[in-house]
Amino acid sequence: MKALVYHGPNQKSWEDVPDPKIIDPTDVIVQVDTTTICGTDLHILKGDVPAVTDGRILGHEGVGTIAEVGSAVHNLRVGDRVIISCITSCGSCSYCHQGLSAHCLNKEGASGIGWIFGHLIDGTQAEYVRVPFAENSLHLVPKGVSDEAAVMLSDILPTGFEIGVRNGRVKPGDVVAVIGAGPVGLSAMMTAGLYGAARVIAVDLDDNRLAQALNFGATDSVNSGHADWKEELMALTDGALGVDVAIEAVGIPETFDMATEIIRPGGSVANVGVHGKSVELKLQDLWIKDVAITTGLVSATTTPMLLKLVAQGRLTPEKFVSHRFTFDTIIDAYDTFGRAAETKALKVIITR
Repeated sequence: MKALVYHGPNQKSWEDVPDPKIIDPTDVIVQVDTTTICGTDLHILKGDVPAVTDGRILGHEGVGTIAEVGSAVHNLRVGDRVIISCITSCGSCSYCHQGLSAHCLNKEGASGIGWIFGHLIDGTQAEYVRVPFAENSLHLVPKGVSDEAAVMLSDILPTGFEIGVRNGRVKPGDVVAVIGAGPVGLSAMMTAGLYGAARVIAVDLDDNRLAQALNFGATDSVNSGHADWKEELMALTDGALGVDVAIEAVGIPETFDMATEIIRPGGSVANVGVHGKSVELKLQDLWIKDVAITTGLVSATTTPMLLKLVAQGRLTPEKFVSHRFTFDTIIDAYDTFGRAAETKALKVIITR
Protein backbone atom coordinates (compact mmCIF):
# COMPACT_ATOMS: atom_id res chain seq x y z
CA MET A 1 0.00 0.00 0.00
CA LYS A 2 0.96 3.69 -0.10
CA ALA A 3 1.54 5.76 3.02
CA LEU A 4 3.03 9.07 4.19
CA VAL A 5 6.25 8.10 5.98
CA TYR A 6 8.38 10.20 8.33
CA HIS A 7 12.13 10.01 7.72
CA GLY A 8 13.49 12.43 10.31
CA PRO A 9 13.10 16.19 10.76
CA ASN A 10 11.71 17.89 7.65
CA GLN A 11 11.78 14.60 5.72
CA LYS A 12 8.66 12.76 4.54
CA SER A 13 7.54 10.81 1.48
CA TRP A 14 4.47 9.15 -0.01
CA GLU A 15 5.81 5.67 -0.67
CA ASP A 16 5.12 1.94 -0.88
CA VAL A 17 5.06 0.14 2.47
CA PRO A 18 3.84 -3.32 3.56
CA ASP A 19 0.13 -3.74 4.19
CA PRO A 20 -0.78 -3.81 7.90
CA LYS A 21 -1.66 -7.17 9.42
CA ILE A 22 -3.83 -8.31 12.30
CA ILE A 23 -1.49 -8.82 15.28
CA ASP A 24 -3.87 -9.23 18.23
CA PRO A 25 -7.37 -10.72 18.18
CA THR A 26 -8.87 -7.34 19.19
CA ASP A 27 -7.39 -5.61 16.10
CA VAL A 28 -9.15 -4.59 12.91
CA ILE A 29 -7.77 -3.37 9.60
CA VAL A 30 -9.47 -0.24 8.26
CA GLN A 31 -9.31 0.96 4.68
CA VAL A 32 -8.76 4.69 5.12
CA ASP A 33 -11.19 6.62 2.92
CA THR A 34 -10.66 10.11 4.39
CA THR A 35 -7.90 11.57 6.53
CA THR A 36 -6.54 14.99 7.43
CA ILE A 37 -3.49 16.75 8.86
CA CYS A 38 -3.13 18.05 12.42
CA GLY A 39 -0.84 20.72 13.77
CA THR A 40 0.81 17.94 15.77
CA ASP A 41 1.93 16.36 12.49
CA LEU A 42 3.75 19.59 11.67
CA HIS A 43 5.45 19.50 15.09
CA ILE A 44 6.55 15.92 14.38
CA LEU A 45 8.02 16.94 11.04
CA LYS A 46 10.03 19.67 12.75
CA GLY A 47 11.54 17.03 15.05
CA ASP A 48 9.66 18.26 18.13
CA VAL A 49 8.37 14.78 19.06
CA PRO A 50 11.44 12.55 19.48
CA ALA A 51 9.33 9.45 20.20
CA VAL A 52 8.39 9.44 16.48
CA THR A 53 11.15 7.54 14.72
CA ASP A 54 12.31 7.16 11.13
CA GLY A 55 9.90 4.99 9.15
CA ARG A 56 6.74 5.84 11.10
CA ILE A 57 3.55 6.35 9.10
CA LEU A 58 2.03 9.65 10.23
CA GLY A 59 -1.54 10.66 11.01
CA HIS A 60 -4.02 10.10 13.83
CA GLU A 61 -7.35 11.13 12.26
CA GLY A 62 -9.45 9.23 9.78
CA VAL A 63 -12.70 7.74 8.55
CA GLY A 64 -12.75 4.46 6.72
CA THR A 65 -14.28 1.07 5.98
CA ILE A 66 -13.42 -2.05 7.95
CA ALA A 67 -11.57 -4.50 5.73
CA GLU A 68 -10.68 -7.25 8.24
CA VAL A 69 -11.53 -8.06 11.88
CA GLY A 70 -9.64 -9.98 14.54
CA SER A 71 -11.07 -13.14 16.10
CA ALA A 72 -12.08 -11.38 19.35
CA VAL A 73 -13.98 -8.56 17.61
CA HIS A 74 -17.73 -9.21 17.84
CA ASN A 75 -19.48 -5.84 17.47
CA LEU A 76 -17.78 -4.63 14.30
CA ARG A 77 -18.01 -6.16 10.85
CA VAL A 78 -16.27 -5.98 7.51
CA GLY A 79 -17.86 -3.15 5.55
CA ASP A 80 -18.72 -1.01 8.58
CA ARG A 81 -17.97 2.70 8.15
CA VAL A 82 -16.07 4.01 11.16
CA ILE A 83 -14.36 7.00 12.74
CA ILE A 84 -10.82 6.24 13.88
CA SER A 85 -10.31 8.00 17.20
CA CYS A 86 -6.97 9.68 17.84
CA ILE A 87 -7.01 7.98 21.26
CA THR A 88 -6.70 4.21 21.56
CA SER A 89 -8.46 2.76 24.60
CA CYS A 90 -8.02 -0.76 25.95
CA GLY A 91 -11.19 -0.22 28.01
CA SER A 92 -9.98 -2.26 30.96
CA CYS A 93 -7.08 -0.46 32.65
CA SER A 94 -7.53 1.83 35.67
CA TYR A 95 -7.22 5.01 33.60
CA CYS A 96 -9.79 3.87 31.04
CA HIS A 97 -12.19 3.06 33.90
CA GLN A 98 -11.70 6.64 35.17
CA GLY A 99 -12.52 8.06 31.74
CA LEU A 100 -8.87 9.01 31.16
CA SER A 101 -8.26 7.08 27.97
CA ALA A 102 -5.53 9.61 27.14
CA HIS A 103 -3.43 7.71 29.68
CA CYS A 104 -4.46 4.19 28.68
CA LEU A 105 -2.03 1.58 30.00
CA ASN A 106 -2.23 -0.44 26.78
CA LYS A 107 0.78 -2.40 25.66
CA GLU A 108 1.09 -0.61 22.31
CA GLY A 109 4.11 1.69 22.17
CA ALA A 110 4.50 3.16 25.66
CA SER A 111 2.34 2.34 28.66
CA GLY A 112 0.30 5.29 29.85
CA ILE A 113 -0.20 7.02 26.49
CA GLY A 114 -3.46 6.74 24.58
CA TRP A 115 -2.26 8.74 21.57
CA ILE A 116 -0.36 6.11 19.62
CA PHE A 117 -1.38 6.52 15.94
CA GLY A 118 1.34 8.32 13.98
CA HIS A 119 3.30 8.52 17.22
CA LEU A 120 4.16 5.11 18.62
CA ILE A 121 2.53 2.92 15.95
CA ASP A 122 1.76 3.50 12.27
CA GLY A 123 -0.96 6.04 11.63
CA THR A 124 -3.84 6.95 9.37
CA GLN A 125 -2.20 8.84 6.49
CA ALA A 126 -2.16 5.60 4.55
CA GLU A 127 -4.41 3.44 2.43
CA TYR A 128 -4.91 1.00 5.34
CA VAL A 129 -4.28 1.12 9.10
CA ARG A 130 -4.27 -1.44 11.92
CA VAL A 131 -6.48 -0.35 14.82
CA PRO A 132 -5.74 -1.97 18.21
CA PHE A 133 -8.56 -2.46 20.75
CA ALA A 134 -10.91 -1.72 17.90
CA GLU A 135 -14.22 -2.02 19.74
CA ASN A 136 -13.14 0.74 22.15
CA SER A 137 -11.31 2.89 19.60
CA LEU A 138 -13.66 3.04 16.60
CA HIS A 139 -17.08 4.68 16.26
CA LEU A 140 -19.71 3.63 13.73
CA VAL A 141 -20.69 6.51 11.45
CA PRO A 142 -24.46 7.05 11.34
CA LYS A 143 -26.17 7.30 7.97
CA GLY A 144 -26.35 10.87 6.79
CA VAL A 145 -23.08 11.93 8.43
CA SER A 146 -20.47 12.73 5.78
CA ASP A 147 -16.84 11.68 5.94
CA GLU A 148 -15.88 15.35 6.09
CA ALA A 149 -17.98 15.88 9.20
CA ALA A 150 -17.03 12.57 10.80
CA VAL A 151 -13.26 13.00 10.49
CA MET A 152 -13.43 16.12 12.65
CA LEU A 153 -14.57 13.83 15.49
CA SER A 154 -11.28 11.94 15.34
CA ASP A 155 -9.51 14.69 17.28
CA ILE A 156 -10.26 18.41 17.05
CA LEU A 157 -13.94 18.53 18.08
CA PRO A 158 -13.60 16.38 21.23
CA THR A 159 -10.32 18.15 22.07
CA GLY A 160 -11.85 21.62 21.95
CA PHE A 161 -14.90 20.45 23.89
CA GLU A 162 -13.27 18.26 26.54
CA ILE A 163 -10.11 20.23 27.30
CA GLY A 164 -11.51 23.70 26.60
CA VAL A 165 -15.23 23.83 27.35
CA ARG A 166 -15.67 21.00 29.83
CA ASN A 167 -12.38 21.45 31.73
CA GLY A 168 -13.00 25.19 31.71
CA ARG A 169 -16.31 24.60 33.53
CA VAL A 170 -18.34 26.71 31.11
CA LYS A 171 -21.86 27.24 32.45
CA PRO A 172 -25.00 29.06 31.28
CA GLY A 173 -24.53 32.80 30.93
CA ASP A 174 -20.72 32.72 30.95
CA VAL A 175 -18.48 35.07 29.00
CA VAL A 176 -15.84 32.88 27.33
CA ALA A 177 -12.70 34.00 25.52
CA VAL A 178 -10.95 31.57 23.18
CA ILE A 179 -7.39 32.63 22.46
CA GLY A 180 -6.39 31.14 19.11
CA ALA A 181 -8.83 30.70 16.23
CA GLY A 182 -7.19 27.63 14.72
CA PRO A 183 -9.15 24.37 14.30
CA VAL A 184 -9.07 23.40 17.99
CA GLY A 185 -9.93 26.91 19.16
CA LEU A 186 -12.79 27.02 16.67
CA SER A 187 -13.95 23.65 18.01
CA ALA A 188 -14.13 25.15 21.50
CA MET A 189 -16.17 28.04 20.08
CA MET A 190 -18.49 25.63 18.26
CA THR A 191 -19.19 23.62 21.40
CA ALA A 192 -19.23 26.37 24.07
CA GLY A 193 -22.89 26.96 23.28
CA LEU A 194 -23.68 23.40 24.37
CA TYR A 195 -23.08 24.54 27.95
CA GLY A 196 -24.93 27.81 27.55
CA ALA A 197 -22.17 30.40 27.09
CA ALA A 198 -23.77 33.80 26.57
CA ARG A 199 -20.80 35.41 24.85
CA VAL A 200 -17.87 33.75 23.07
CA ILE A 201 -14.99 36.08 22.20
CA ALA A 202 -12.50 34.93 19.57
CA VAL A 203 -8.97 36.31 20.06
CA ASP A 204 -6.35 36.01 17.32
CA LEU A 205 -3.81 37.97 15.27
CA ASP A 206 -5.28 36.87 11.94
CA ASP A 207 -8.28 38.91 10.71
CA ASN A 208 -9.29 36.09 8.37
CA ARG A 209 -9.45 33.60 11.24
CA LEU A 210 -11.40 36.10 13.33
CA ALA A 211 -13.91 36.57 10.53
CA GLN A 212 -14.31 32.82 10.18
CA ALA A 213 -14.76 32.45 13.95
CA LEU A 214 -18.08 34.27 13.71
CA ASN A 215 -19.35 31.30 11.69
CA PHE A 216 -18.20 28.81 14.34
CA GLY A 217 -20.01 30.13 17.39
CA ALA A 218 -18.07 33.27 18.30
CA THR A 219 -20.26 36.27 19.11
CA ASP A 220 -17.39 38.79 19.12
CA SER A 221 -13.78 39.03 17.97
CA VAL A 222 -10.69 40.87 19.16
CA ASN A 223 -7.42 41.21 17.23
CA SER A 224 -4.67 40.72 19.82
CA GLY A 225 -2.26 42.65 17.60
CA HIS A 226 -4.03 45.88 18.52
CA ALA A 227 -2.26 47.94 21.18
CA ASP A 228 -5.51 48.23 23.15
CA TRP A 229 -6.66 44.61 22.65
CA LYS A 230 -7.08 44.00 26.38
CA GLU A 231 -9.24 47.08 26.91
CA GLU A 232 -11.30 46.12 23.85
CA LEU A 233 -11.87 42.63 25.24
CA MET A 234 -12.55 43.70 28.81
CA ALA A 235 -15.23 46.09 27.58
CA LEU A 236 -17.18 43.00 26.46
CA THR A 237 -17.15 41.42 29.93
CA ASP A 238 -19.99 42.72 32.11
CA GLY A 239 -18.46 46.03 33.09
CA ALA A 240 -14.82 45.06 32.50
CA LEU A 241 -14.87 42.36 35.19
CA GLY A 242 -13.01 39.88 32.97
CA VAL A 243 -14.07 36.62 31.36
CA ASP A 244 -15.53 33.66 33.25
CA VAL A 245 -13.52 31.20 31.18
CA ALA A 246 -10.35 31.78 29.17
CA ILE A 247 -9.43 28.95 26.78
CA GLU A 248 -5.81 29.01 25.60
CA ALA A 249 -5.60 27.22 22.24
CA VAL A 250 -2.22 28.28 20.87
CA GLY A 251 0.54 26.93 23.12
CA ILE A 252 3.02 29.78 23.57
CA PRO A 253 3.93 31.74 26.72
CA GLU A 254 2.42 34.99 25.44
CA THR A 255 -1.05 33.53 24.92
CA PHE A 256 -1.01 31.76 28.29
CA ASP A 257 -0.18 35.09 29.91
CA MET A 258 -3.08 36.68 28.03
CA ALA A 259 -5.48 34.07 29.42
CA THR A 260 -4.41 34.75 33.00
CA GLU A 261 -4.62 38.52 32.50
CA ILE A 262 -8.25 38.57 31.34
CA ILE A 263 -9.75 36.09 33.81
CA ARG A 264 -12.10 37.42 36.48
CA PRO A 265 -12.01 36.29 40.14
CA GLY A 266 -13.48 32.82 40.42
CA GLY A 267 -12.89 32.10 36.74
CA SER A 268 -11.20 29.22 34.96
CA VAL A 269 -8.23 29.14 32.59
CA ALA A 270 -8.36 26.03 30.40
CA ASN A 271 -5.06 25.35 28.65
CA VAL A 272 -5.57 23.40 25.43
CA GLY A 273 -2.50 24.51 23.47
CA VAL A 274 0.55 22.23 23.33
CA HIS A 275 3.44 24.15 24.84
CA GLY A 276 6.99 23.60 23.63
CA LYS A 277 8.62 25.61 26.38
CA SER A 278 7.98 26.78 29.92
CA VAL A 279 5.57 29.54 30.80
CA GLU A 280 5.70 31.83 33.81
CA LEU A 281 2.88 31.24 36.29
CA LYS A 282 2.38 34.52 38.13
CA LEU A 283 1.00 33.09 41.35
CA GLN A 284 1.79 36.30 43.18
CA ASP A 285 -1.05 37.86 41.17
CA LEU A 286 -3.35 34.86 40.75
CA TRP A 287 -3.50 33.34 44.25
CA ILE A 288 -5.95 35.92 45.56
CA LYS A 289 -8.31 35.68 42.56
CA ASP A 290 -9.63 32.12 43.19
CA VAL A 291 -8.63 31.17 39.66
CA ALA A 292 -8.64 27.54 38.51
CA ILE A 293 -6.12 26.46 35.85
CA THR A 294 -6.63 23.18 33.99
CA THR A 295 -4.60 21.25 31.44
CA GLY A 296 -5.22 18.02 29.60
CA LEU A 297 -4.88 15.65 26.68
CA VAL A 298 -8.14 14.65 25.03
CA SER A 299 -9.51 11.25 26.08
CA ALA A 300 -12.24 11.31 23.39
CA THR A 301 -14.83 9.94 25.83
CA THR A 302 -17.35 12.51 24.54
CA THR A 303 -17.08 11.43 20.90
CA PRO A 304 -20.32 9.37 20.94
CA MET A 305 -22.27 12.31 22.38
CA LEU A 306 -20.80 14.78 19.89
CA LEU A 307 -21.50 12.33 17.06
CA LYS A 308 -25.19 12.27 18.03
CA LEU A 309 -25.29 16.05 17.84
CA VAL A 310 -23.64 15.98 14.42
CA ALA A 311 -26.14 13.37 13.20
CA GLN A 312 -28.99 15.63 14.42
CA GLY A 313 -27.55 18.67 12.66
CA ARG A 314 -26.86 20.45 15.97
CA LEU A 315 -23.14 20.63 15.16
CA THR A 316 -21.76 21.08 11.64
CA PRO A 317 -18.04 20.26 11.75
CA GLU A 318 -17.82 19.88 7.97
CA LYS A 319 -17.45 23.68 8.01
CA PHE A 320 -13.82 23.17 9.02
CA VAL A 321 -12.92 21.89 5.55
CA SER A 322 -11.11 24.57 3.57
CA HIS A 323 -9.11 22.52 1.03
CA ARG A 324 -9.46 19.09 -0.57
CA PHE A 325 -6.76 16.73 -1.87
CA THR A 326 -6.34 13.09 -2.85
CA PHE A 327 -3.82 10.64 -1.42
CA ASP A 328 -1.50 11.05 -4.36
CA THR A 329 -1.31 14.82 -3.68
CA ILE A 330 -0.78 14.52 0.08
CA ILE A 331 2.58 16.33 -0.14
CA ASP A 332 0.72 19.32 -1.61
CA ALA A 333 -1.78 19.06 1.24
CA TYR A 334 1.07 19.35 3.76
CA ASP A 335 2.44 22.38 1.94
CA THR A 336 -0.97 24.08 1.99
CA PHE A 337 -1.62 23.27 5.64
CA GLY A 338 1.88 24.28 6.67
CA ARG A 339 1.32 27.75 5.16
CA ALA A 340 -2.12 28.22 6.71
CA ALA A 341 -1.69 31.95 7.32
CA GLU A 342 -1.03 32.43 3.61
CA THR A 343 -3.41 29.82 2.18
CA LYS A 344 -6.20 30.44 4.74
CA ALA A 345 -6.32 26.71 5.45
CA LEU A 346 -8.35 25.38 8.36
CA LYS A 347 -8.54 21.63 7.82
CA VAL A 348 -7.43 19.92 4.64
CA ILE A 349 -9.29 16.81 3.56
CA ILE A 350 -7.39 13.96 1.88
CA THR A 351 -9.34 11.18 0.19
CA ARG A 352 -8.63 8.02 -1.77
